[in-house]
Amino acid sequence: MLKGKTVLLGVSGGIAAYKMPNLARMLIKAGAEVHVIMTKNACEFITPFTFETLTKHKCIVDTFDKNFEYSVEHVSLAKKADLLIIAPATANVIAKLACGIADDMLTTTALACNCPKIIAPAMNTNMYSNPITFDNIQKLKHYGYEEIPPESGMLANGDIGNGRLPNESLLFDYILKTIALPHDMDGMRVLVTAGATCESLDPVRYITNHSTGKMGAALAKRAMLRGAKVTLIAGKTECELPNFVDVIKVKSAEDMYNAVRACAYKQDIIIKAAAVADYTPKIVAEQKIKKNDGDMTIELVRTKDILKSLGESKREGQLICGFSMETENLIENSRKKLKKKNADMIVANSISDKGAGFGVDTNIVTIITENDETSLGLLSKDAVADEILTKLIAMKG
Repeated sequence: MLKGKTVLLGVSGGIAAYKMPNLARMLIKAGAEVHVIMTKNACEFITPFTFETLTKHKCIVDTFDKNFEYSVEHVSLAKKADLLIIAPATANVIAKLACGIADDMLTTTALACNCPKIIAPAMNTNMYSNPITFDNIQKLKHYGYEEIPPESGMLANGDIGNGRLPNESLLFDYILKTIALPHDMDGMRVLVTAGATCESLDPVRYITNHSTGKMGAALAKRAMLRGAKVTLIAGKTECELPNFVDVIKVKSAEDMYNAVRACAYKQDIIIKAAAVADYTPKIVAEQKIKKNDGDMTIELVRTKDILKSLGESKREGQLICGFSMETENLIENSRKKLKKKNADMIVANSISDKGAGFGVDTNIVTIITENDETSLGLLSKDAVADEILTKLIAMKG
């Protein structure tokens, strides 16, 4: 996902420096070229050799180090960087950056960088809450830096409060959000539904389906990575939901209908990927046979049609995309659905082919619009999501 990207990882002198080799490893695994710049104080917590072993590049500490091929190193690294992240960022380093002080290799390189820059503050809670630190961080934000807010919890000295460096996976996700994909959806508002709805029989039992929410989650994540502001309405899911999207959790088909209707008007693109129950059970009679036992008569009541409702109230310039899962005549029935629901796109989703449908990380779909059909072979759900989003962007013109 980061192939061809160069990430500068700045490590300053905090105890959380020990976490950074794992972040470097994650970036390299994603295809990035990683260069590490450490402050001298950071070397008290972890050795440069650790990073050199992982990155296969010299870890730079001393501005005047001559043990590498000659170049103006802080300038050459700054020029090739796609992103600079400083983690952990101590109060001292934050203060120097805010004042434009460049007295070591890290601050000098940061001052020379024109790429996106991220700081992840990590320090004692009293230092983080100090108004001077607050002002310095606000100044850096004004200059274009992004802050990854620290977490609250037990710190190295035993204090409880804000100041703990977040998990490396969250730092990694911030990097992905910033540089993984071109932001060709910047400014767009996208609503995605995902997962299965659950229709209660009683306080214990419910009716649901096999949807895991993986396709909807992939669509939400890829739209976010491409710069869109994403709202994800999620029923029952069995996958990790992406960071940096607004998640609304729902349970029943009625809940999802109401949540979609509440958010729909403001959206530029709406993608209904959730597997919503067509019917909800209604108990019309219950007969007690003996204590703690009984029979019930259930009437199935049709749920509200979310996709049809969206098509009927679609505003000018808004695009509606739905999914279709058919056991027979997949393309023919999906094209009928496109017209009947007044949708702009239907994704005909195979459920009989190996590697497609529920509970897997791949899919086989045909993307259907009024004048076009595009059949995709077996792809990852991330790749399918990108194909769908790219066609929707093209339709918006």
